[in-house]
Amino acid sequence: MPQKLVIIGAGFGGVWSALSAKRLLGLANKQNEIEVVVVAPKPTLVMRPRLYESNASSLVHHLDVLFEEAGIKFISGIAHAIHTEEHTVDIKSASGLETTVNYDRLIIAAGSSVNRPQAIKGIQEHSFDVDSLEGAVKLEAHLEGLGAQGASPGRDTVVVCGAGFTGIEIAAELPRRLAHIPNARVILVGNANEVGPDFGTEPRPAIASALADLGVEFKLGSGVAAVDSDGITLANGERLETKTAIWTAGVKATPLTAQIPGQKDAMARLYVDQHLRVSSADGVFATGDAACAIADGKSQYALMCCQHAIQLGRVSGHNAAAALLGEPLIDYSQAAYNCCLDLGAWGALVASGWDRETIKLSGDTAKRVKCYINQKLIYPPDNAQEALDSADPVGFDSDQLFEQLTQIAG
Repeated sequence: MPQKLVIIGAGFGGVWSALSAKRLLGLANKQNEIEVVVVAPKPTLVMRPRLYESNASSLVHHLDVLFEEAGIKFISGIAHAIHTEEHTVDIKSASGLETTVNYDRLIIAAGSSVNRPQAIKGIQEHSFDVDSLEGAVKLEAHLEGLGAQGASPGRDTVVVCGAGFTGIEIAAELPRRLAHIPNARVILVGNANEVGPDFGTEPRPAIASALADLGVEFKLGSGVAAVDSDGITLANGERLETKTAIWTAGVKATPLTAQIPGQKDAMARLYVDQHLRVSSADGVFATGDAACAIADGKSQYALMCCQHAIQLGRVSGHNAAAALLGEPLIDYSQAAYNCCLDLGAWGALVASGWDRETIKLSGDTAKRVKCYINQKLIYPPDNAQEALDSADPVGFDSDQLFEQLTQIAG
């Protein structure tokens, strides 16, 4: 009877874990000795980094054919309970059927979701998001329906709550998406005193200038205290009338991490070793947004982003399979980091380094790089053999990749 490697989640980390594991099994000619199983609600990869764009319902990549051709078993359902002592996972299907799956190795790749703090009154009921496919589709329908409402300050104003990466990207895209609303206003709210507080001193003013050129307004230095159907109230008492409050201020790892013994970080990610193993749970690996992993071999942790999730997946899948085969494990490493930020009609900006201190590219060239990333690079190949070859855990670092992308973008 074959051993079983179970992967929870079909996001970037989960997909590339499965492909990388199958790649190693093929190289070792042990395809029949270990079964690779992916558990997720649907065999689709949501292109989550693109959900700030319009036409959200199209931003999915179907995986059923790829999984079948690559020899990856797919189980449709939600993994809701992990029993680390028994090495089992309880799964509930869409129809409510309960099943239990045994594992020899487990990879938790169930991602993250937007964090709506309970202390903010009304945030659950009255805010939109671009974190999930369902959320992005709901927001798009709402934005399109605004034109049928009577003009009012609340109808004409969209407030983006959170002036970090996601908030900036959706705020920059909104002027184009609100072209059907006369006198539309986009207001970006952040509790820091500057837009993009996670960016360095060179990119921050460039980002603020680009947003201002697009007509985006700022309300900075005060967080959100409450959200209701007619507006938001800031912590400083200021009231903003809006029918559209978009929450982008932070994410939190899958609740499944709470079922795994061991230390977690502030975003509920599981601390892992250099091989992406959870040392406190036998046979368990974590990857993607569920893993708190040292990326540079020193002090920088992987970020909750597509760029890191893909490589984390390649390493976790390889290592989980290698552990079952008795082969050496490899270290996870992404020592270099570059951040590509979409700025709507203005263009884009590439900031280099973990502190995002330096602008590497901006404007039209950076926009072409961003479009290539969003529309090509983050999609797994449809051909199974190409996808397996692409799952090699040893590849380009971020600096090499962006140099290559700049050449492609021209």
